[in-house]
Amino acid sequence: MIADPASPLAAIERLPLAVAMRHDLWLYPIVEIFHIIGFVTLVGSIIVLDLRLLGLSKALPVSVLARHTLPWSIGALLLIVPTGLLMFITHAGDFISNPAFITKMSLLFCAAINAAVFHAGVFRGVAGWDSGVATPGAAKIHALLSLLIWFGVLACGRLLAYV
Repeated sequence: MIADPASPLAAIERLPLAVAMRHDLWLYPIVEIFHIIGFVTLVGSIIVLDLRLLGLSKALPVSVLARHTLPWSIGALLLIVPTGLLMFITHAGDFISNPAFITKMSLLFCAAINAAVFHAGVFRGVAGWDSGVATPGAAKIHALLSLLIWFGVLACGRLLAYV
């Protein structure tokens, strides 16, 4: 709990749902399991696309794979965001001062920027390099950055309990 009971974070931690998450034996672990399932789905679909961009499974068109993985990614986000918020409100004061949490949130922001730049940039020309042609260097850089960022997000998420 927060030392200053008048702080906004203390008010968040006093929300009935946050109190229930802290006091019910099974509620927090169940929410965390769903968060992890969502993360596995999201990162798994991203890794598959990134590895294709880096040259694996060249026979599979990038556009087909992207069209297939995007709904999985969106569905996973619809699971990850609310479960992450539920876990946050439970220990907002602890998380907001945790270096692993701050790094994780920063990396998530970087992942979103990287994905947005990729989709607004080099991916717009995917028809020219969809299959049978080498993936452009810019797409490979985005894929490599994506892999590094997501591995960092996963590591920070796991470190939350230890830092």
